[in-house]
Amino acid sequence: MHFDVLTIFPQLFEPFRATGVLGKAVERGLVGIEAHDLRNWADNKWRQIDDEPYGGGAGMVLQASPVLTAIRDMTSRRRDARAIILGPRGRLLDQTLAEEMAQEPGLLLVCGRYEGFDERVLDISGAEEVSVGDYILGGGEVAAMVLIEAVSRLVPGVVGDPESVSADSFGEGLLDHPCYTRPPEVEGALVPEVLLSGNHEAIRRWRLERSVEITVTRRPDLVKRNWKRYSNEVRELVGRFAPDLIREMGGD
Repeated sequence: MHFDVLTIFPQLFEPFRATGVLGKAVERGLVGIEAHDLRNWADNKWRQIDDEPYGGGAGMVLQASPVLTAIRDMTSRRRDARAIILGPRGRLLDQTLAEEMAQEPGLLLVCGRYEGFDERVLDISGAEEVSVGDYILGGGEVAAMVLIEAVSRLVPGVVGDPESVSADSFGEGLLDHPCYTRPPEVEGALVPEVLLSGNHEAIRRWRLERSVEITVTRRPDLVKRNWKRYSNEVRELVGRFAPDLIREMGGD
């Protein structure tokens, strides 16, 4: 999996691509991350790629021509790359989309700044817009890092234990269960006895129950979205913890 990032701050990606699990994946050649300075495609000696918005208003806008040229140049180098513009109006990045993108051989991520892109970048480039959430960031770089993290860990070999990936929050359409480690008591708070029992089936069941309970309490929207993919065991637990939710979805 290869990520190309178009940004006016390529230096932000140097520590990111060299740290932690992702850094090890880059070292091993499982993931490639290259950040490219959008200013390299400027058509003036000042390397300026932004200008004032037509109609007035605060802030500056990234010009269409240099961004379009950069996208075309990069996609001509990697013809199999899927072009993504990080922006607030796009499809929301969720686990389903991350899994979809992990099947791609490469992604071209285009990071905005200031007041965003000249709208013609979106109209002409054919790139799809993806959002990481309903909030405002200073630019697309942090959003690109979020996307890279979410997708990279789904690439085989990046995470040491594949089971930990499938069992993570959202992997099965559920939030993750609580986790505990040593010592068994912290300021009077104890580890649940079942986790110390050695009974693997009881532990599995307890974790599933807590996962379902947390999901229906905090994110019932996930239940509605993932109902069809749930096993009968999960559906039974949803019915136990949130019967009103079942009725709302038209169930028994």
